[in-house]
Amino acid sequence: MTTDHRAQVEELLADYRRSREQLASVHRTLASISESVTSDDGLVTATVGPQGTLTGLTIADAAYQRHRPAELAGLVVRTANAAAARAAERAHRALADVLPAETDPEALLRGRADLVGEEIVPPARPAPAEADDEPSFEQQSWLQGPMRRGERP
Repeated sequence: MTTDHRAQVEELLADYRRSREQLASVHRTLASISESVTSDDGLVTATVGPQGTLTGLTIADAAYQRHRPAELAGLVVRTANAAAARAAERAHRALADVLPAETDPEALLRGRADLVGEEIVPPARPAPAEADDEPSFEQQSWLQGPMRRGERP
């Protein structure tokens, strides 16, 4: 190799190493994300980890006296969602520095960064089977197996 090519290869390898270290750093940052949110009344605290996964939930004893079960359930869900939104915002900020300007961090985190709209829409469910498509068991006896035409059970 000539000196020029050797220098280019060394520069490319150095860039590659820097990129890998930056990727490892972002990965560590994403893996360490944890957010907690406490409800306005202070009775519910939800903690989420990376990707908004619920990792902790604290419900004060007074919450059971103050809220009906359905209200408390709603409060828990809203509090957990608020914590997940904060965690997502932290993840977006962590990725924004390393992604190209045109890349949406949220789309990347949701696994659809390179998909177009029609690829994201879930496929239509198949239509339910028609009555004619169902198997007929009229010519079978569960005791004796399949019957021949004209036989009686």
